[in-house]
Amino acid sequence: MNGRLLLDGGAPLLPHMRRVGVDPGAIDAVFLTHFHGDHTLGLPPFVLYRVFVDQRPLTFVGPEGVEERLEALWDVSWGPDWQAVMRPKFKVHYHTAQPTGTAAGYRYQTIKLDHGTSGSNGYRINVNGRLLAYSGDTEATAPLDALVDGADVAIVEATGPGDVFSHMSWESASALKRRHPKTRFMFNHLYSGTVEDAVTDLQVVEV
Repeated sequence: MNGRLLLDGGAPLLPHMRRVGVDPGAIDAVFLTHFHGDHTLGLPPFVLYRVFVDQRPLTFVGPEGVEERLEALWDVSWGPDWQAVMRPKFKVHYHTAQPTGTAAGYRYQTIKLDHGTSGSNGYRINVNGRLLAYSGDTEATAPLDALVDGADVAIVEATGPGDVFSHMSWESASALKRRHPKTRFMFNHLYSGTVEDAVTDLQVVEV
């Protein structure tokens, strides 16, 4: 598999992609864990690029309603021009995440995680014969351990110290890492400060 994955899309994606040398047209699939703004509102400029600059096919995988929610976001972003001018140029496929499935050639498993009232999808994705686990936002409950169990690499949020509502604390993240010593952990979604094994925005992870 020579393509690349994008896991959620909250940051201003295009400047970060250029900074780290990622071709925005080389993204095959975008896996969305949930629809909160800090995980989706960086997507419109990326979609603009895929409409006008590089029209290779793109697949979005996400929770139920992924097509309706994202099409509504594109419509809010560009109004009548979206349907009239841009949508016909956008080679997109939307997939509601299944318990197990394949998207853009990637085999994946979905595990429902605890996050606020709507929850969040965690994904176990097979990449070049190795297993990548990605949590998005979640509390430190049993499904998270099931998500990362046996993974080669796990990208897991660690929002901050202490009691963090509907998210992982640094302490919980450290405990999770100790319970799965054979997995390489990388922590994201840090609100402030730093923690061991934290990743930077749009860091390219070789699995």
